[in-house]
Amino acid sequence: MFVMAAQQLGYRVTVLDPAVDSPAGRTADDFICADYADQPALEKLGTQCAAITTEFENIPAQSLRKLAKSCVVSPDAYSVSIAQNRITEKQFLVTNGFTVAPFAVIQQQDVIATQDVADLLPGILKVSQFGYDGKGQMAVASEAELIAAYAQLNHSICVLEKFMPLKSELSVVVARGNDGELKTFPVSENQHVNGILDISIVPARISPEFAEQVQGTACKIAEKLDYQGVLCVEFFVLQNNELLINEIAPRPHNSGHYSIDACITSQFEQQVRALCGLPLGATTQHSAAVMVNLLGDLWQNGEPDWNLVLQNPSAKLHLYGKTEARPGRKMGHYTVLTTDINAALQQALAVKKQLEQKLIRNP
Repeated sequence: MFVMAAQQLGYRVTVLDPAVDSPAGRTADDFICADYADQPALEKLGTQCAAITTEFENIPAQSLRKLAKSCVVSPDAYSVSIAQNRITEKQFLVTNGFTVAPFAVIQQQDVIATQDVADLLPGILKVSQFGYDGKGQMAVASEAELIAAYAQLNHSICVLEKFMPLKSELSVVVARGNDGELKTFPVSENQHVNGILDISIVPARISPEFAEQVQGTACKIAEKLDYQGVLCVEFFVLQNNELLINEIAPRPHNSGHYSIDACITSQFEQQVRALCGLPLGATTQHSAAVMVNLLGDLWQNGEPDWNLVLQNPSAKLHLYGKTEARPGRKMGHYTVLTTDINAALQQALAVKKQLEQKLIRNP
């Protein structure tokens, strides 16, 4: 989606990806199939590119530092290094006055009993790096469960977060240019299933004042990072409306995919603009939007019947070109656009139900 946005603005794009069947690699003008730390590949990338960005946060920060010696890199290695580790991320947020859920770092099993973790139970144990979409995290209700979960996560360095009673989950995508210009997208109200984003409702069903608070907090984080590029901040909203920061993602975000169809400028075009030093585009939302993720589970009996989506004239279908459909893997999404958010939600859920019922009827 970034590649297509860049090409639409007249740029040629090179993609570095270790996956042979990379959808972005197939779309790009040039594809380098190599590991993210492969030195010859990085040298080639840095030589032929004027500017480089990243699609996810698990790129080695050292690779970004190397590339920055020969071209513009946005976001920079500093921002990515913070966001790719839950410990440094939380420490950064707390140090800069942002509120997060109570947490503790778990580094060794034999010290769990000596740590004061009782106040954090029940909680969620998360690996400090490389966890995503519910992977690398486990709910724990007791010290015994915590020890067992820590062993199941291969004794990796983890963060134990206190389980918080949530009213909702929100996110906002913010873009910051190299001149400090800030643009925020509308706030997304997100619903998850098994730790994976299921539905995003935009604009979120919150007051304008609360939306402004969410967007303002995201902007402050971008400024504290001296960030350049597109950044997503995920929030927890407690029952008393207290706002906690869940995590930050130094890239376009799944919950911002609605912007492709519902906003004047998509998050991907905004990423191109920020990377290339262009003026940031307007983020005005022209239609109420509900985005629904399409996971590999729907492919159990072959490719789904996309007529079930497209028979709704207000639905926009996006398939990512991934060759292997696995349970829990994001294969695409659809967005329903209307003038009313409740109507959009009703229609999006109706389409979702049809897809799921079709799967059940064809075991």
